[in-house]
Amino acid sequence: MWVFYALLSAFFAALTAILAKLGVAAVNSNLATAIRTIVILVVAWSIVLFKGEAKELFAIPRQSLFFLMVSGVTTGLSWLFYFKALQLGKVSQVAPVDKLSVALTIVLSVIFLKEVLTLKVAIGALLIIMGTLVLIW
Repeated sequence: MWVFYALLSAFFAALTAILAKLGVAAVNSNLATAIRTIVILVVAWSIVLFKGEAKELFAIPRQSLFFLMVSGVTTGLSWLFYFKALQLGKVSQVAPVDKLSVALTIVLSVIFLKEVLTLKVAIGALLIIMGTLVLIW
């Protein structure tokens, strides 16, 4: 089931890149990111409220809340830099470079989460890196 959601995520991420490139054509990239963030905020909270999940808010452990908040900061920084890159570059080059995050995530998951790096995962990460380098040059 996770693969289905991951494929949906990839599909919507691809649409995001195209729509964002069109959106930042005549708008400051920081302002564009702020507008996008407001929309995400409304959509996410609408889903939480519709599904009745808001009652779980006060049961979140402090450590989880801390990591979610820091994750929010890093997400925001990622979006700000992504929109600036889209404004300055071609979406066909920016999006693949952004997806280097997959290879970086694998490395960081081994370092910080002590996940096992299998040969298959290492080869996949290297292929992502090599593919990104091909698209850059």
